[in-house]
Amino acid sequence: MHKYKICLEYDGTNYRGWQSQKNARSVQDTLITAAEKCLNAPVKVQGAGRTDAGVHALAQVAHLESPKKVHPDSLRMGINDNLPASVNILKVENAPPLFHARHHAVSRSYLYLISRRRTAFGKRYVWWIKDKLDCGKMKQTLELFQGFHDFASFADKRMDKESSTKVNIEGIWLKEFDDIVAVRISGSHFLWKMVRRIVGVTVEVGRGNLSRHDVEKMLCSYSAMPAHFTAPPSGLFLEKVLYEGNKLPPINVPICLF
Repeated sequence: MHKYKICLEYDGTNYRGWQSQKNARSVQDTLITAAEKCLNAPVKVQGAGRTDAGVHALAQVAHLESPKKVHPDSLRMGINDNLPASVNILKVENAPPLFHARHHAVSRSYLYLISRRRTAFGKRYVWWIKDKLDCGKMKQTLELFQGFHDFASFADKRMDKESSTKVNIEGIWLKEFDDIVAVRISGSHFLWKMVRRIVGVTVEVGRGNLSRHDVEKMLCSYSAMPAHFTAPPSGLFLEKVLYEGNKLPPINVPICLF
């Protein structure tokens, strides 16, 4: 078997997420179907992380195993020819036999985009908030999440009961770009809906409906409140998957919003 490392972007609006599912359209299955048409052979594809329904990716990473050896550039172009416009392979590289897209990743970053104005072109990629936001208070609140915490209050209750809810957030930032407020969160892994709930409660602080102390209590003991403030998937992007030696790029707004 020959193994390839693939970096791809996708608009997750019309997908039920990355992961293969029965009776639902997934990015993983779409990629497998396109690759098998290109190679005329069965393939296996494993992603570096799962994205939920409606969530996008700027640089998801996957590995592909195929019985056929193909030049990486030819593979990229061939698979892209068979993909819908909502999925695009950015780069293909030959990978070592033991490379695993998920197990070898050391960190992941997510980017959440909030729009201060109604937009005709970026609606699929932002959360439009009509209320005035106090970004100073939001930045102070985001600082609470930095470091190692139990994020039980911020995880979906349908998550595997045996999975740990303790996560180390390596970095969390808020940056303003005119009408766009961008929140980046970086860590080794994330729980189901965790990023969207962190953003959701932080926005409530920005609106003046919650205090920083309220959020601090949610981290100290379990609260069902974050579930009520889950931010919509439209503004969330899997921004980057980092491997040994990689660094995060500067925060920027995706080209789809220009």
